[in-house]
Amino acid sequence: MTITPPALSVFESLESEVRSYCRSWPAVFDRAQGARLTDEDGHSYLDFFAGAGSLNYGHNNPVLKRALIDYIERDGITHGLDMATTAKRAFLETFENVILRPRDLPYKVMFPGPTGTNAVESALKLARKVKGRESVVSFTNAFHGMSLGSLAVTGNAFKRAGAGIPLVHGTPMPFDNYFDGQVPDFLWFERLLEDQGSGLNKPAAVIVETVQGEGGINVARAEWLRALQDLCHRQDMLLIVDDIQMGCGRTGGFFSFEEAGIVPDIVTLSKSISGYGLPMSLCLFKGELDVWEPGEHNGTFRGNNPAFVTAAATLDAYWADGQMEKQTLARGEQVEQTLLAICGEEETAQFRGRGLVWGLEFTDPERASAVCKRAFELGLLLETSGPQSEVVKLLPPLTVTPEELDEGLRTLARSVRETA
Repeated sequence: MTITPPALSVFESLESEVRSYCRSWPAVFDRAQGARLTDEDGHSYLDFFAGAGSLNYGHNNPVLKRALIDYIERDGITHGLDMATTAKRAFLETFENVILRPRDLPYKVMFPGPTGTNAVESALKLARKVKGRESVVSFTNAFHGMSLGSLAVTGNAFKRAGAGIPLVHGTPMPFDNYFDGQVPDFLWFERLLEDQGSGLNKPAAVIVETVQGEGGINVARAEWLRALQDLCHRQDMLLIVDDIQMGCGRTGGFFSFEEAGIVPDIVTLSKSISGYGLPMSLCLFKGELDVWEPGEHNGTFRGNNPAFVTAAATLDAYWADGQMEKQTLARGEQVEQTLLAICGEEETAQFRGRGLVWGLEFTDPERASAVCKRAFELGLLLETSGPQSEVVKLLPPLTVTPEELDEGLRTLARSVRETA
């Protein structure tokens, strides 16, 4: 099946030039269920994008949809600022009982606003307030959001340039394996911290992704993350883990840092925390860091109560019995075997990933875009990532069936062959 793109007149004539995903996928989507989208002409697409990771449980998940419809039909609160509501209470109690307490995580919960970058901004602000310092260290190829504070700790030059002003108080350091194992971990970072002549202001915090999604699916080793936590403790810096895309089960455990056995000081969550694709984010932090004054950081849409409803239903349905983590790891092995076979035939490609986030990198950056284009023509949604868009990124729903996963992987393999 080869799909012919439709006319997109009103989108091209009225919508801003800033639009992006619709340029890669020229279709007008109308309906969606599970791992599939359907356009207005009836063409079906297998979704290995999952709303950039905001749909870990698929489109219109029936369990979550039922909870949402019931809540709306009984005239439950929709917009609540930070007022106490029954929906917020139910979410907080479920989050504590299902997620925090079983993992012995000592976090307070903050609702900073509906998006991932809102959570990052609040984390940066809190770290600076607690430590009384301005500088924050981030890592090469990091991505933390599109607002100014988040951009200051983002590596991508194209995204940073969009700020229009100097981005200050952020210092980049090499991510794991940036020097291909030729330099000991944190040699440069620690030398700068200890040298009074280095010019590096003492940082308040370090912010890191355990797997860099937009940066090219760069996977940090567990031992590297443990060494980073140790460095932060020794140097009196807070450790912030940005788990916006890799949290909520994407790598297997609910939090991506669980495998490394670390306990970050601050954690940001968004994307799939609502379960249904509704805007919601959290900033989690250790209790002793809760130095906010009432109203010192606020926002109109912190009280998205329908998102609280679907979030609580998600935790009850998928995280109360430990089965989701096992299923995700099993699906990940299925992906890994296919990518191993593809790279066995394709000398210019290599792959990496964890759980159900994987990247297929090509030596020629244009090849990755060509593979994604051909995959779309064959009915599969994939996006690229990496500083040169050189990586094909696989981000299927965690609820994808083995048969759907196999179908998508076969389409990927075909797209690689047909673009050689």
